[in-house]
Amino acid sequence: MNWQEKLNNWTNFQGLEAYLKTELDNLTKENLEDAFYKDLEFGTGGMRGIIGPGTNRINIYTIRKANLGFSRYLLKNYQNIKEKGVVIAYDNRYYSKTFALESAKVLATQGIKAYLFDSLRPTPELSFAVRYLKACGGIVITASHNPPQYNGYKVYDHNGCQLVPNLADEVIKYVNEIEDVFSIKIASEKELKKQGLIKTIGKEIDLAYINQVKTIQINPHIDKHNLSIVFTPLHGTARELAPRLLKECGYTNLHLVESQCTTAPDFNTVKSPNPENSEAFTLAIELGKRKCADILIATDPDADRLGIAIKNNDDYLLLNGNQTGAIILSYLLSERKKLGLLPKDGIVYNTIVTSNLGAKIAKAYGLEVESTLTGFKFIGEKAEEIADKKTFVFGYEESYGYLIAPFVRDKDSFQSLLICCEAAAYYKAQNKTLVDILKELSETYGYYADTLINIVLSGKTGQEKIVYIINDFRNKHPKVIGERYVTKVEDYLESKTLPKTNVLKFILDDDSWIVLRPSGTEPKLKIYLGVVGKNHEDSSNKINQLKAYIMQRINTLS
Repeated sequence: MNWQEKLNNWTNFQGLEAYLKTELDNLTKENLEDAFYKDLEFGTGGMRGIIGPGTNRINIYTIRKANLGFSRYLLKNYQNIKEKGVVIAYDNRYYSKTFALESAKVLATQGIKAYLFDSLRPTPELSFAVRYLKACGGIVITASHNPPQYNGYKVYDHNGCQLVPNLADEVIKYVNEIEDVFSIKIASEKELKKQGLIKTIGKEIDLAYINQVKTIQINPHIDKHNLSIVFTPLHGTARELAPRLLKECGYTNLHLVESQCTTAPDFNTVKSPNPENSEAFTLAIELGKRKCADILIATDPDADRLGIAIKNNDDYLLLNGNQTGAIILSYLLSERKKLGLLPKDGIVYNTIVTSNLGAKIAKAYGLEVESTLTGFKFIGEKAEEIADKKTFVFGYEESYGYLIAPFVRDKDSFQSLLICCEAAAYYKAQNKTLVDILKELSETYGYYADTLINIVLSGKTGQEKIVYIINDFRNKHPKVIGERYVTKVEDYLESKTLPKTNVLKFILDDDSWIVLRPSGTEPKLKIYLGVVGKNHEDSSNKINQLKAYIMQRINTLS
């Protein structure tokens, strides 16, 4: 069915929600094609899209379709699914609560119990709740750090892990079999609750989750009162539980960015609710300077990712995901070794776009390191695979996602929040900052540097351009970049050990590397660069050379 036929189905449906009909009538031809030329797809972060009418948009009809497909998958693959049920959480975005309730009603109408949180909750708590309630799956309505016009739908298995590709493909097969989204039957919320098929959950899960997070502390009795902390949830789901966690663990010198503790769906104090962006820390820095804060912490709206900034003389240094990951890993390993708690069978997971610094640290402590594809679900999958064989020590990715203990099977900002504060307090007692620790790591392991180039290419033509660029690099491998030779090309479309995906990695003779991949959650081509140098100037020069080569080549394709 072409996009015009899909459009006709929507315009001819008499029961179309009035607000969607109004939006549909006001779309330009270009926007109409983009809204209908394909169906939303599962990417590295699930299904995300712009809110609005259309098959390529997030709305109650595409949500219903996704949930009916997920229901059929569950009913086929799980026994006692009707009793075990599915846990559903949601964030503060436009229509998140509506989409969560629609999800619950579709599942419950199919006879599957839906555990629906009573208000917005963090994504890592959802992962925990699936395991805690011994459910068969989970759903989070969120678009993470995307702009406010987006929302999304993330699906979890019985281990609390986002569906990996082979499982997602099975769900997609069922979803794609549904041709008429307008014929999906849904019982009333009141009736489904009366039958016990929709059950509200909340405080009990909060308590269990917070208590479990507390167990990851290594030095719980250090002086915490002297550490000044600024925290912002960027209008998201960590606004209540994160301050509660810190206070209950003894971090009393805590200052909240109050204007960002509201659940504003338009994220009205930031251009983007993304802790990767320095602008997101503007208000935290202002407050930090007034309170002489040692560490600034921001979580994204669904609170699975975390960014930090460290007091550095009279200003603050924003750390990237690789730097934060290296600090967490170094602290975990050094302190556990002192206490005799470092496992001999320990393993650390990162991804193919993560800096090599963390791997070098882990190997120095005698630990095994394994890289997965981008997407934390692959790390969650590994945590389950090794559960009875090896000890999971740490998993992280450069995009500000970390997991310390696998009672959650997704990235968990609450765990990393607690450990970052503990490390900062521990080192402050030694008159050191986390900036000092970074310098020590560079002196010990090498001067690593990395950066990410995001090239936004929206719509159908943008997606085609992304594929064209990657294929050009695939078909015309660079032999030399700057003064370095390309010694290895990893094409993950031909991978024999990892799921096949449209990703290319070029490794140079000085251990520098370049990765090209399409974003699984946004209309972007993502290009990752990683280097190691003799000093900061050397590594900076190497990064600039790689950048210059990449941009020059891409510009010739325009």
